[in-house]
Amino acid sequence: MVSTETPLCDFGAPAPDFALPGVDGRIWTRDQCKGARGLLVMFICNHCPYVQAIRERLVRDARELIDLGIGCVAISSNDANDYPEDSFDNMKRVAEEFAFPFPYLYDESQAVARAYGAVCTPDFFGYNAELGLQYRGRFDASRKETAPPDVRRDLFEAMKQVAETGRGPTEQIPSIGCSIKWKKD
Repeated sequence: MVSTETPLCDFGAPAPDFALPGVDGRIWTRDQCKGARGLLVMFICNHCPYVQAIRERLVRDARELIDLGIGCVAISSNDANDYPEDSFDNMKRVAEEFAFPFPYLYDESQAVARAYGAVCTPDFFGYNAELGLQYRGRFDASRKETAPPDVRRDLFEAMKQVAETGRGPTEQIPSIGCSIKWKKD
């Protein structure tokens, strides 16, 4: 398992569009996922211990961000042939088990992950109402283990600021996680 760190935030970079199948049977686009005050695109998967360490908090924070007008969407782009735990059927199971309040989409071709420049799970892209990138940092201090309950909520605080001001924080700590599991050519 290779740990990968996200690059610095490219402030203002536009959110690429997408049309991907969700575990709910619908096809979702970027604009359908967007909220009135912004959009949080999260590249996650089922098997990654970095994602597993934050899943319950991710659901909590997404619910609160949705209430603030930030639309949230999770995308899995891993090669499910080599990582069957990340299959579409298992995505459905995980979304139901953790009561995801956001669409959970499957990027089977991996084209959306490439368009965003996603490098790891979890990888967070926080956009303002104009769909300009404002956050590319970590969720919180969790790694493969869940951080203490009183830890600073980096992602939540950054996206709350985006909802209120349209701008993300200038200081951001990169996310770290398992590398995206790219298909072999």
